[in-house]
Order: sequence, then C-alpha cells, then structure tokens
Amino acid sequence: MTGAIRGSGTGTGADAGTGTGTGTGTGTGAAARTPTADTPQGPAAAHGPEAPPPPVSGPAPTAWLPVAAAGVTVLLWASAFVSIRSAGAAYSPGALALGRLLTGALVLGVFCLVRREGVPPRAAWPGIVVSGVLWFGVYMVVLNWGEQEVDAGTAAMVVNIGPLLIALLGGRLLRESLPPRLLAGMAVSFAGAVVVGLSMSGGGGDASVLGVLLCLLAAVAYAGGVVAQKPALARASALQVTTFGCAIGAVACLPFAGQLVDQAGGAPVSATLNMVYLGVFPTALAFTTWAYALARTTAGRMGATTYAVPALVVLMSWLALGELPAPLTLVGGALCLAGVAVSRSRSRVRPRRPA
Repeated sequence: MTGAIRGSGTGTGADAGTGTGTGTGTGTGAAARTPTADTPQGPAAAHGPEAPPPPVSGPAPTAWLPVAAAGVTVLLWASAFVSIRSAGAAYSPGALALGRLLTGALVLGVFCLVRREGVPPRAAWPGIVVSGVLWFGVYMVVLNWGEQEVDAGTAAMVVNIGPLLIALLGGRLLRESLPPRLLAGMAVSFAGAVVVGLSMSGGGGDASVLGVLLCLLAAVAYAGGVVAQKPALARASALQVTTFGCAIGAVACLPFAGQLVDQAGGAPVSATLNMVYLGVFPTALAFTTWAYALARTTAGRMGATTYAVPALVVLMSWLALGELPAPLTLVGGALCLAGVAVSRSRSRVRPRRPA
C-alpha cells in the first residue's frame, strides 16, 4: 500500500496544549492507523515530529568587527605621528624604518607560531611581496626622509593623495565600483587635509622639491601596496599577509642595519622605546587590523577611512603634546571626519510603491 498523509495543527495562548489535525490518504488502499503501544497518541501524534527552531534573524553577531578593526587602525596610525617625532630625532629614516619593522615582524611571528598559521599559499605571495616592498619598505623609509625635508603640513597634504590613488587604482585594477558617495566623501576629506596642512605650514613652510617628491613617492608606494595586498587577502589570512609582508619589508631595509646599530648605542631611551612602540602597535597590530578590515570591504572605502588620521593627529597632539590647534586646523579636521562619514555611508533603498 502506498499513500500520502498531510497534517496540520494549531494552538493558542494558555490553550497551547490542545490542537486539531486533519489527514487524507490516497493510493491503492487507505486505512486508519490504530493506536498501539508503539504509536504516539495525542497532540504530539497529530503534529508529527517536533520541528527544529527557526533560525534567528537579524545582523550577524560579528558584523561590527571590520568597523572596529578599521577604527583601531586609524587610532594607532594617528598615534604613530606623535611617536615618530621622538624617535626621528635620534634615528635616521632608514634605521627607524628597519627598527620598527624588525620589532613588528618579531611580534607578528610569535602570534603566527601560537596560532599555527603556517606559510601562506603560493597564490598569495605576489601580493604579499609587492605590498611588503612598497608599503612596509619603500613607504616607511621615504616618508621618514620626506618629513625631514619639508614641514609637517606639506607632508600631510602630499601624502594624503594616497587614498585618492587607492580608489582610482582599485577601480582600474581590481574592478571595484566608485559610488558617488565615496568620491564625494574623499573630495571633502582631501580638502580638509589641505586645510590642515596649510594651517600647520603657517602659509610659508620650508618645502624643498626633494621633500615634496619623496612624499609623493610615499603616497604612490602606499597606494600600490594596498591595491596589491587586497587580492592576497582572498587567499591568505590577515595575520599571514601582515606577518610576511612586514618581514619582506624588513629584509628590504637591511642595508640600513649598520646605521641602526650605530645610532641605537647613542639614542636616548625614550627614542628607542618610541621605536619599539611603533613596531608593536602602529605596525604589528594596526596593519593586521587593517588587513582584516580590507578583506571585508573595498580598497577605496578603506583608503577613504584613513582621512580620519589627520583629525586624530591634531587631537592627540593637543592632548599629549599640549599643542593647541589653530581654528583653521580644527576646521580642516572637521572636514576630514565629515568626508569619512560621507564616504562610509550607504544610500537608502526607497521602498517600491504598490502598483
């Protein structure tokens, strides 16, 4: 005998223990099942086996993690500018970059061993190598060097071309979309960075051609490193990409090892501690949280987030160094933050009107 049985039941309120059910059967024959000792009776039999609970709807519990990771990155990168002032007075650009990268690679290597991350797959190595050489190596050296040739305001204005280059390269090489809100927000933030730079320069800073070119090279290296890193994050973890990229950057800076050894002997303890801080937090931790967030969004959107750094540098310099910002500096910082808010926002989806 073959047959099909359908059942339904309802229960409400305090009367949830009661239910009703109906069933029909078709086939070569139909017969009612007689309750036996092995056959369940009552409401449970009418409703059938207990169904699993429905999945809980709503946002994923970890949806906020990429946003938090980007926030940690921006805060730590902003604090790096304060530490570089102390360490840069005792260490040359190459020695400072090498000491920072060696410290960061050591910390990241320990975490990789503890987590048993292992070596990244072969497909991730091109992006890791390019980002390691450009971003961890070239960027850190030429930025330190450029800031010695120009005033801080000019350096900030030139280096902040980087996020714009990231968006353009991401759209060209990674086929990322460039929504109007992203472009508008980046334009507002870049204008804010220019205002901050002009206010810090005092309208007539010492800007050599060499210094401007070095800062421009830093911006290009930064953008190229980010765009190269993005595909690698699809094949390796954020910790792997950051660890091996940092190690490659340290290898690229090994020609400055002699300077690092010589200068470490005569450097004040505060400068060396600031160099160690730069390696542990703005490098090891911040670059890892950056990679984690970058793997979950577009390169252009992450680049726009870094426009919050100039505003935070102004605030940290005020709190930590007692440097009271000028009104024009505050206006520029507000523009930077407003642009980041616009670039990170999403357009609202209008509900369709019923026909």
